[in-house]
Amino acid sequence: MIGWNFKKFIPSDDEQNPFEKLLKLFKELLLHTSGDVNEAISWLTELDKKYNLTTPEYGIGDFVQDLMDKGFLSKPDHKNPVITPTSKLEIALRQSALNDIFDQLKKSKRGSHTTKFSGQGDEKTSEYKPFEFGDKIDQIAISESLKNAQINHGIDDFMMTQDDLQVHETFYKSQMSTVLMIDISHSMILYGEDRITPAKKVAMALAELIKTRFPKDTLDILVFGNDAWQIEVKDLPYLKVGPYHTNTVAGLELAMDLLRKRKNPNKQIMMITDGKPTCIKKGKKYYKNAWGLDKTILNRTLGLAVKCRKLNIPITTFMIAKDEWLVNFVDQFTQANNGKAFYSSLDGLGEFLFMDYKKNKRKRRR
Repeated sequence: MIGWNFKKFIPSDDEQNPFEKLLKLFKELLLHTSGDVNEAISWLTELDKKYNLTTPEYGIGDFVQDLMDKGFLSKPDHKNPVITPTSKLEIALRQSALNDIFDQLKKSKRGSHTTKFSGQGDEKTSEYKPFEFGDKIDQIAISESLKNAQINHGIDDFMMTQDDLQVHETFYKSQMSTVLMIDISHSMILYGEDRITPAKKVAMALAELIKTRFPKDTLDILVFGNDAWQIEVKDLPYLKVGPYHTNTVAGLELAMDLLRKRKNPNKQIMMITDGKPTCIKKGKKYYKNAWGLDKTILNRTLGLAVKCRKLNIPITTFMIAKDEWLVNFVDQFTQANNGKAFYSSLDGLGEFLFMDYKKNKRKRRR
């Protein structure tokens, strides 16, 4: 058979723009250095020496100059001699995280989540219903309404009343308020294993997912160590692990406070952590026990899990560890909340988070 066979074009490394090749690597290094531009450039220079990433025509200096000219980095001057990432680079980092982790998403379907239920929404079904007060004018089914008016009043005395009007049924659109909790305790970099960078990457991808695909949803982000505090989306690339214990109670209390301010009936908490709770606050003092599952700390944590369950706030825990005694704790915590738990490798974290977010989005509560 004579004809043409088509396949997806995948450019080779030689055909890619040298700036784009270095930019992809630079963005990854910037996450590992928590936004330290000079350190990321230093690492990139060392990689260039070892793997010959640049050419005589285009070197690291040319790349850095392009970053400034294209608006990814600030240009140093006498007022601000330090080179810093710009908002354009922060957006690019989130988009890269989304592409890496949620590459199966397409931007063609932007808006809110549809469910199998009918209700207030934009996407029409094949069904009709009588017009009711509060229905949108643009949802009126003209043909069906005219047909009803003709049947009810005839051609000679043609008229149309409210009783003749039919409107399109639409798919119910669920909206979700999410709080993402990120563990920044010391164990996230313990034993030389970097767990905070994948956690940051997932958080940025989720933020970009909500912003571009589900703009009517809300996302609040908090970090927890000895204490818990809220951060902005723009702060995610610069997160650092501190010399902290794991105060899961403080994180859950802050998450509940944030969700209490949201009027959305659909609420959830997602928690990325790698260890057991080891700290709570009693008055102005910290009560800590890093060596085991302390009953005092454990009971406070499980108590909040139960409280969230009673408030219909499911908690999805993403445990970046698989130690047997940690799994046992997460099992108890999940049962107390009636939530979900995933025990993930660092590579699989993003996929698990995506799947659970999409699944929870399809719930409908009255």
